[in-house]
Parts: sequence; C-alpha cells; structure tokens
Amino acid sequence: MFPPISVVIPAFNEAVRIGDTLAVTIGYLENESPASEVIVINDGSIDSTGEVIRNVATVPSAIVIRLLENFPNRGKGAAVRAGLLNATSPIGVFFDADLSTPIDELPKIIEPIARGEVDIAFGSRALDRKLIGNRQPWRREQGGRVFNLVVRVATGLPFWDTQCGFKAFKMETCRPIIEAAKIIGFGFDVELLFLAQRSGLRLREIPVRWNHHEGSKIRLVHDSVRMLREVLSLRANNSVIPNRYSDVPWFGRHRVPPCSMSENKNGAQSLNRAPI
Repeated sequence: MFPPISVVIPAFNEAVRIGDTLAVTIGYLENESPASEVIVINDGSIDSTGEVIRNVATVPSAIVIRLLENFPNRGKGAAVRAGLLNATSPIGVFFDADLSTPIDELPKIIEPIARGEVDIAFGSRALDRKLIGNRQPWRREQGGRVFNLVVRVATGLPFWDTQCGFKAFKMETCRPIIEAAKIIGFGFDVELLFLAQRSGLRLREIPVRWNHHEGSKIRLVHDSVRMLREVLSLRANNSVIPNRYSDVPWFGRHRVPPCSMSENKNGAQSLNRAPI
C-alpha cells in the first residue's frame, strides 16, 4: 500500500488500448492506493478515445476517474501539464497510455517521495538495460541515445534517460516548476527536469522494466528535430522559477547550491543539493 496519488495519462487517438490501460490502472490502485484518482487528458483525439474514457468512468469504483479534453490537439507536454496542475493528491504521477512500464513498477517512484527522500523520481531504461523486454527498433533506440547525450551536453543534466514516460512528483514542491514550464511537445520532460535542477529540487533516476509497444505517436525525424530545438532553447530562457530557493540563480548569476550524484544498491541515481 502507498499514499494517495494522482495518476495522469495523456491520450491521443488511443481508443484501441485506453480502455484496457484504465482497467489495469484502476484494478491496481483499488488494491494498493484506493484513495487515488486517475486523470485522463484526451488531447484532441479524432477517434473514440473520449467516449471510451467516459464509458469506463461510469463503472462503479473507489478510484475517481476524471476526463480533461484539449481541442484541438496541443501536444503531450501540454496534456501532462494540465493533468498535473489538476492533481489533488500529494503525489502526482504520469505514465503513457501504452503502459510500456508495467504499473507494478509504481512503488519504485512513489516510495522515495513518500519517504521524503526526493521531490521527483523517474523511471529509466538506460541504467539497467537488462530490464528492457521488447526493445525499440534499432534506429529509434540509437536516436534516443543520441538525444540523451545532447540533453546532457546542452542542459548539464546528469541523467541517462530523460524521456521515459514514467515520472512522479511531490506536488507541494513541484507545482511551481510545472506552472512555469512552457514546452508543449515531447521535449517537456527535459524542461521539467531542467527547471527542477535549477530550482534546487532533489531528483532520482530509477531503473525500471520497460517494453516497446507499437503505436508510438512520435514521428522519428520530425519530432526528433523539434525536441532538439526545444532542448537547445532552454538555455536561452531567462525566466525565474518561484521556489523555496528564492535566491538561487537561473543561469549562475549568483550562487547555485552545490550538488552531487549518488547511487544506491538498486542502481538508482540521485541528484542531491546541499542546503543554502
């Protein structure tokens, strides 16, 4: 059992699998966290995604199902941001509609936040590739490795997989960075982690099981170029994030609290900031 969470699931033309995903999610939460809620964002789907979600929501359950709708399609980043900002639980989680990371991996990212160890915990395919079952096509996997290398160079983030769609947030400390985020496309993960690092929050990258499923909405060339452009634009953003470190600079104009990386026995990597 773990504390109440708000599960956010972005959905774009997911009529074929969103029903099964919600059934699995609801069944799991009824056993492990019955006071939780599920927020599904129908991001401008042109199929029957919204109808399927509404039908599931009519089935009696201890888990509250909420449907938000974006029309027209705005992008995954906008959908996740809307869902998290509507979260009512102390911990907000988002994962993809294809359940590439099995739902029983949730304790790995929930428990470190519940114990007060971190503000953001997120799944990683890169820390232990033996946990990957069905692999992505070779071109897509190599493209992901190149993208994450570019992210590390461009942003200074020390993590190896920023794009795994399996992340949890302590909402009390993370709400300001979610509100401040601007990227509406697939590059939003990098922006959230980047803002969190700059705000002095505690982050942990955790190895999780993962399986590739067909039906990805990412267009390899078009979206990769857009994501790279979004990542490179982060350095030009001079916005100041309101946070508990109000005197922490955005780009080193004053002192940034020192940080260190640590690894625990399960292979998780944490970014830790010293108090200022």
